[in-house]
Amino acid sequence: MSVENKTIVVAGAGGGMGKEIVRLLLADKANVVGCDINVEGLSEFQTEGNFLALQGDLLDEAVVKDMFDQANTTFGGINGLVNAAGIAQRATPIEEVSLKAWHKIMNLNMTMAFLTCREAVRYMKENKAGSIVNIGSVSTTRPRPGLQSYVASKGAIESFSKALALELAPDKINVNILHPGPCDTSMLEQFAKEGANIDEVKDSVFKQSVPLGELLTPIDIANSVKFLLSNEAKMITGTVMHVDGGRSV
Repeated sequence: MSVENKTIVVAGAGGGMGKEIVRLLLADKANVVGCDINVEGLSEFQTEGNFLALQGDLLDEAVVKDMFDQANTTFGGINGLVNAAGIAQRATPIEEVSLKAWHKIMNLNMTMAFLTCREAVRYMKENKAGSIVNIGSVSTTRPRPGLQSYVASKGAIESFSKALALELAPDKINVNILHPGPCDTSMLEQFAKEGANIDEVKDSVFKQSVPLGELLTPIDIANSVKFLLSNEAKMITGTVMHVDGGRSV
């Protein structure tokens, strides 16, 4: 699965999944641009000649435009985009969800991806080639009570990606959605109810929901992302890939 010499922008590179995606792509000799509001966790990659960390608010149009311009200037093109940024929703009845909370979830899980995709496409169209991977969630297929806003945001990512795949097909730009199952990152505890013991919830709720009997790990997601970015996946677009240990069945 070759990504060698491809320039790939990873939005949300500072998170658990994002960081593992960066690590794997760098190991396979891709040029990687890690974008996040906080890039301190990416310091271990700074000595890599094929890595560029860019800090900024990915909900700011001017910032996003500048990030992609820097990526293009540094590496001479943009071949791939991974949208791994996002936030969870603590299980909350809808009547207790504020409009502010709703907008925050939709902005960070959907609007941010819209902005990065829009900017990436400007560069990919020039070369009539490119690959975009948007990270969704198995919850779109198997929702849980109290996560209505989060599920809506990830459902929007799926529909957006499918529509974009058709729109960009004439330009040979692939767009796919990857729906992870429960993944053992710090984000997982954010789905639990307020005051819940996360270690107990991991075993009694999340782990038990996966037919293969264990939580996903960031490398499970990273391996699948790399495949969708690779030359071997050139005829895959508009596809929903579940990497969930059977949770979606």
